Amino acid sequence: MITLLLATRNRHKVRELRQLLHGFPVRFLTLDQFSGFPPVREDGKTFRSNAVKKAVVISRKTILPVLAEDSGLEVRALGGRPGIRSARFAGSDQDDRKNNAKLLKLLGSTPASRRQARYVCWMALAVGGRVVRAFQGRCAGSIAFQPRGRAGFGYDPLFIPAGYKKTMAQLGIRLKHRISHRARAAARLKRWLLKTGLSGCPAD
Repeated sequence: MITLLLATRNRHKVRELRQLLHGFPVRFLTLDQFSGFPPVREDGKTFRSNAVKKAVVISRKTILPVLAEDSGLEVRALGGRPGIRSARFAGSDQDDRKNNAKLLKLLGSTPASRRQARYVCWMALAVGGRVVRAFQGRCAGSIAFQPRGRAGFGYDPLFIPAGYKKTMAQLGIRLKHRISHRARAAARLKRWLLKTGLSGCPAD
């Protein structure tokens, strides 16, 4: 078994990653279990660059392999916004309700045929200040006209995955963990770890 330090304090992401990798020989620790890790400024222009920066910076301060993630929503009619600003789209307090409200306000009466969107996730694995590998996941869909459902978090009450008529929040966690952007990135991470025999990271 290996131990990975998750470079996030977002409890929703921590919970999802633990669920997505349940049964896999990986033990997760989080930044909240340690002191001395300063916040990493996410000033990259892409999800990948932000994930890589977080993984590299944190891995310089620990002997543990570090897994960092950055993800969000891109809406075509808004030129790719909210993009890397997804978590703080409506301000700095990471309020899902306000973010969803702002998104709906900006889209206004934009017809369903022009409400295409996609969730994007990048995960980066780093050891000793060096990136070992990065993994991408995407989920295409569209934006509903009003929030529906209570499962998930973020923009899930508005995001309708391609091929479905319900929002991610209506479809529920079990299906989300099969089709989401984060699930697809995590699946690539697992395949890589299996292929390398877990040799890419120090073992317990």
